[in-house]
Amino acid sequence: MDLIITFIGTSASVPTSARGTSATLVSRGARRWLVDCGEGTQRQLLRSGVGLSDVDAVLLTHLHGDHVLGLPGMLKTFALRGRDEPLLLLGPAGVDDLMQALHVLIGRLPFHLEVGEVGPGEVLRDDGVVVRAFHTDHGTRSLGYAIVEDDRPGVFDVAAAQALGVRYGPDFGVLQRGGEVTTESGRVVWPAEVMGDTRPGRVVVFSGDTRPCAGTEEAAAGADLLVHEATFCHEDADRAIETRHSTAREAAALAARAGVRLLALTHLSTRVQPGDIRREAEQELAGVIVPRDFDQVEIPFRDRGEPRLIPVQDRLGKGARGDVAPDRAPATLPGASL
Repeated sequence: MDLIITFIGTSASVPTSARGTSATLVSRGARRWLVDCGEGTQRQLLRSGVGLSDVDAVLLTHLHGDHVLGLPGMLKTFALRGRDEPLLLLGPAGVDDLMQALHVLIGRLPFHLEVGEVGPGEVLRDDGVVVRAFHTDHGTRSLGYAIVEDDRPGVFDVAAAQALGVRYGPDFGVLQRGGEVTTESGRVVWPAEVMGDTRPGRVVVFSGDTRPCAGTEEAAAGADLLVHEATFCHEDADRAIETRHSTAREAAALAARAGVRLLALTHLSTRVQPGDIRREAEQELAGVIVPRDFDQVEIPFRDRGEPRLIPVQDRLGKGARGDVAPDRAPATLPGASL
């Protein structure tokens, strides 16, 4: 099953000519989860080459404007397109009040919007994966999210099974699913005799806006990808402490302690250059990227390779920075209005 992370907006606080505000899309098979929804997210999705697909859930790390102001427009567009599938919106305490305040902008929706205020622990379970929230340190109610796949069964040893007398066919499947089989000679064969060690599922962690903290480090232990904010370079460390943000060096040091396979640094202040962010982080950790908007990271299973950065130009061609995907006018419902 494919697991792809698309960076929709990577700027801190305000959009720039090259970067939108905070939003990241997680695509796992047919599922789509959006982490934060900064101003202009729906247009960023259209420009990204991914398109404005009907996301299944939105996970808000906190309620500052650069992480939530894209919600009214995106929800209204979903309505104008005739969406009828429910949408799950999760966030820290206060998200209910936020959505009530935004109701005057959004109006009536033709689909069910389920709003949930969540705290640390399991907040969403889907096919073979769980999403867990954890506390972060941003001076306000804030959460990070860890997307954790279930462990996979080990590799089935065909030769060992046949040597034990298991016949090729349905009995192989029984053993792979955890059941035992009896051979023609009457011997009972157990899965442990023919299955390799359990293989870990993939783990992706999003810090949201935060100081380096124990919650993020614990959630990111051994993660395949940690998406961590790096609003400042070390020269602005005092400013990072004051605003409850992180420097590139701090984020990389945390990732190194956690044993992260790949670190993606986002939420860049207009005060910093991406190259400076990366050089500073690489003093602490080798596996660092500073993605641009619309770059992707593909995360294979661990026995199939390392996480891989896919620059937007490799997907959509050189010069793909403007309207790289055609805008399509939404189908307006009868009586609907903006």
